[in-house]
Amino acid sequence: MADLDIEANKDLGQHWLIDPDSLEAICELARPGPSDYILEIGPGTGNLTDILLSKGAHLIAVEIDKGLLAGLARRFNNRPGFELINADIRSYDLGQLPKGYKVVANIPYYLTGYLIRQLSESANPPSLCVLLVQKEVAERLGAQPGKLSLLGVTAQTYWSVTLGPVIKASLFNPPPKVDSQVVVLKRRSKDSQIPANLNRQFFRVVGSGFSQRRKTIANSLSAGLKISKSTTEDYLRQAHIDPKRRPQELSLEEWTKLAEAFPEA
Repeated sequence: MADLDIEANKDLGQHWLIDPDSLEAICELARPGPSDYILEIGPGTGNLTDILLSKGAHLIAVEIDKGLLAGLARRFNNRPGFELINADIRSYDLGQLPKGYKVVANIPYYLTGYLIRQLSESANPPSLCVLLVQKEVAERLGAQPGKLSLLGVTAQTYWSVTLGPVIKASLFNPPPKVDSQVVVLKRRSKDSQIPANLNRQFFRVVGSGFSQRRKTIANSLSAGLKISKSTTEDYLRQAHIDPKRRPQELSLEEWTKLAEAFPEA
């Protein structure tokens, strides 16, 4: 960082991983090879970029911070397969990437939920994501029924979620206030996802169910969908779900049954 005469931008949530072993572990989980196209979101100072390129992958690095572009260009423009793009990933067109691309990213904490949804719902989704996120968020992404959240349900609807190594805050520059964890998202096949015609209804019901997660599923859905509690309980029983259960206790299969049981708006 000193050589490049740059400082981390707190407004962009920049915390750069500097531990070689952790960087190598992330790279190994991404399994990059000469035939792979990898989207790296926020390459920062290029520590992970360097390792990914060494494996022969074609790398598209999307960086929003204009102050980092010159240093990245000097370091990597002479490396085969490197493409640097100055853009906000939230408005970047994923459709221009080759099908089956992979995503590797040290995601700013404040963008995690948005990016998970963006990558999940894209018409051209990645086949694999290896993301470094806040440890608490990683646990939510990989949670089992009993601890599920809206983020966990959303992720697991589209991805097979595996948790990787925990990376201590001290291994970043500057260090964040909390530890991070690697999460691996492998795209589910279409036949194991929610049917396309049920997708909108599914997330309508799930969103309503988690709108008041401290309440019973009957109370949450009744308030969220604006229907009477008695009617809500009838639909829950049709789906063979106890109205007294909590939203976080339901499995993906049970949420799908609920989406099928409730009438569309």
